[in-house]
Parts: sequence; C-alpha cells; structure tokens
Amino acid sequence: MGTEHRIQRYGAWLAEREYSPGTIGKYLHDLRRFFRDSGAAEKPGRETVAAWRDNLVRQGYAAASVNAMLAAVNGYQEFCGNPQGKAKPLKCQRRVYCDASRELSRAEYFRLLAAARTAGDKCALLLLQTLCATGIRVSELQYITVEAARRRRAAIRCKGKCREILLPGELCARLLRWCERRRCRSGPVFCGRGGRPLDRVTVWKKLKALCGPAGVAREKVFPHNLRHLFARTFYALDKNLSKLADLLGHSSIETTRIYIMESGAEHERLLNRMHLLL
Repeated sequence: MGTEHRIQRYGAWLAEREYSPGTIGKYLHDLRRFFRDSGAAEKPGRETVAAWRDNLVRQGYAAASVNAMLAAVNGYQEFCGNPQGKAKPLKCQRRVYCDASRELSRAEYFRLLAAARTAGDKCALLLLQTLCATGIRVSELQYITVEAARRRRAAIRCKGKCREILLPGELCARLLRWCERRRCRSGPVFCGRGGRPLDRVTVWKKLKALCGPAGVAREKVFPHNLRHLFARTFYALDKNLSKLADLLGHSSIETTRIYIMESGAEHERLLNRMHLLL
C-alpha cells in the first residue's frame, strides 16, 4: 500500500470521527510533509517522529505551530494502531498577552464595514457583521439560515457538539431584507453558485479584498479574528468566562482565555502603571 493511499485512508478515518473538513485538510497536509521530510516507514517509530518535531523547532517554527503539525502525525499513529510511536508535544507556558500586530481592533473592524459599504458589496458587509456579532466559526456560517434569522436563534453543530446561539434582532432584520431581495426563502443565507453554502476560501477572499480600501493590514483580516473581537468585546461587558465559553462552543475555559488576551501594548501600559522603577 502506497503512502498516499494510507494518507487518504487516514482522512476517511478522521471524517468518520466527524473532524471538520478544514481540520482534515490541514492534518493531511502536515502528514504529507512528515513523510516527505522524514522518509518514514508505514508505522514510524517514536524516535523518528520526535526527531522531525525537533527539526521543526530548529527551523524556527513556534511551539504552537510545531504541536499543531505533530497532532496530525500522532493522530495517524492512532489510526494505524501504533500509539507507542507518538511523540510528546512541546511544553508551552501560556502567554498572558497576544501579538498586537495581528489583533483586529474595533476601529479597524468599522473601517472594513465602511469599505464594504463604499464598494456596494452587501454580501461582504453582512458576512463581517454576522461573524463579528455572533462569534461563530467560518465553518458554522452554513447554520445561519433564513429560518434561523426568523427565529432569531441558530442551532450550531460543530466538532461533534451542538449548541444554540441567539442572533441580534437588528442583524436578523438585515439578513432577512437581503434574502427577500434575493428571493431566498429558506436554507443558508450565504450561498454561492448552485445554492451551496459559501466555502471558507470564498469568505477569505471577500474579506481580504477590503483590506486595501479600509487601510487595514492583510494579516489582521481573517474570519477567526472577528471571532476573537467578539470574544473580547463580550468579555469586556459581561466578565463571565463560562458563558463566553458556551457561546463560542469551547469545551475548555482554558481555550476561551486565549480569546480574551489583551494586546502586548496593553500589557506594557499595565506594567508601566505599576511604577516600580523609581
């Protein structure tokens, strides 16, 4: 059995366990890289996997990136009945602040909205507002349906979990008006050709096209950053981490903490306000 055939079977195994298409695609990409870099056998030994992990570190990859790639290989080891071949992920101390160069601010978000309005791109405008006002993942856009807008709540199913979220009334009104003009009476609000839900690539392209006119750095504009902006804004008002975790669909509050980290600039201002260098 060839390597590519085994990788495809691994992809089917992940699909059976209801991994998202995006996660499956990334895992297969990383696994191909592992076999290409290491020249490993069908069932790689732990030493081979650990050596590949350590080589990624030497190449300058961040610990979080290395662990994400390693997860794909360790998952493959489970698939092929070789759990003893898994390597331990790198230990990472949790950061207390995020990279300000990649944090999307409220002001930048509003500039993106203004750019979409100026361009007359109603779809991009509503995409931005829907993602940011609900905190959903881009893969969950398919659950924002005409029916959900009428009910003002959406039933989200992702990563084997189900949750129900409330939709802001004004957002629902805007979505329904847009659907009425398009004569869309049921199903997903955001559709491409043939009535299929917009895929993540199309959403990314629509958002990236607004960067230049809005004067916002391209590396800041992607769907997941809108989810982070939602989380920071909600937490600033409510300070309820458990409720925010439920809204975002997180199993662990530790994951939610990442979403509400202040920027490095804010952290630096806090340190300066301590006045310990008299």
